[in-house]
Amino acid sequence: MKLDCRGTLLAAVAGATLAFAGAALAQPKFDSPAPATSTSQKTNDAADKAMYKPVEYTNAGKRGPALIVIPGEVKSNNADFTQKFGPNNIADYAELELSNANFPVLERTNLGPLLNEFTLAYNLGDPDAARKMLGKGKLKSTKWVVKFDILKAEKVASAQQGFNGGAVGNVIGMFGGRGNAVAGTAVGSVNTKDTTGVWIIGMRYKILNAETTEQVAQGYTEEKMEVGTTSTSVMGVSSAQQGGVGLDTMVQRLVQKNVWDIDNKYK
Repeated sequence: MKLDCRGTLLAAVAGATLAFAGAALAQPKFDSPAPATSTSQKTNDAADKAMYKPVEYTNAGKRGPALIVIPGEVKSNNADFTQKFGPNNIADYAELELSNANFPVLERTNLGPLLNEFTLAYNLGDPDAARKMLGKGKLKSTKWVVKFDILKAEKVASAQQGFNGGAVGNVIGMFGGRGNAVAGTAVGSVNTKDTTGVWIIGMRYKILNAETTEQVAQGYTEEKMEVGTTSTSVMGVSSAQQGGVGLDTMVQRLVQKNVWDIDNKYK
C-alpha cells in the first residue's frame, strides 16, 4: 500500500514537473494596453499579415557548407529605398535566414577590420587576396561567400477612385421641398476615396567559391508590394483604413525566398 502511494506521488510530481517545464519553454506572449475599439480588430488583422513568419526550409536537417555573407549592392535609383536600406541591412537578414536553414555562418562582426578588405577581394575577383585571408583563424573553414543584391525597387502602378456627392446633392436640392433638401444634404455629404500603389522589388543572390572567388551559382526573385488606403465619410461619420507591408518586410521576404532556393538546390 505504501509502495502504491509512493508511486502515485512520484507520478504526480513527474506530471507537475513536465507541465511546469512545458510552461517555462513556451514563448512569452504580451497583451496590448491599447483600448479595444471598433477599429482595433481590423488594424490587428492587417498587422498580423505583415508579422515575421519563419520559413520551413526543405533541407534544414542537412548541414550546409560554412559560409560568410558579404554586403551586396543596392542598384536601384529609387530614393525611398536607398535612403532606408543599405547592403548591411540586407546581409543581416541573410545571416539570420541562412543560420535557420542550417548553414554555418561566420558573422561579419567577427571579421573586424578585415571585412572591407575581404569584401573588396571578392567583389574584384582577386583569388590571391582571398587565399591569404582564408588562412586566418575562423576563416579557414569557409567554403562559400554569399552576397545579396537589390536590382530593382520601383513603383510600377497606382490607381485612385472615389465619389464626391457634392454635385449630386446640389442637383437634388434644386427640386425644392424639405424632403429634397434633406436628401440633397445627405447625398452631398458622401465622400469615398480608394488608392492603391504597387511596387516590384527584385533581389539577386550570388554564391562564390571562397578560395577561387569564382561564381558557383546565382538566382533572382521578385515580389510585389501593395500599399492601399480607403476612406468613407457620410453625414460627418468617417472611417479610414490603410495597410500594406513595408520595405523592411519585403526585403526579409525576398531574402527568405532566395535562401529557400539556395537550401533547396545547392546543399
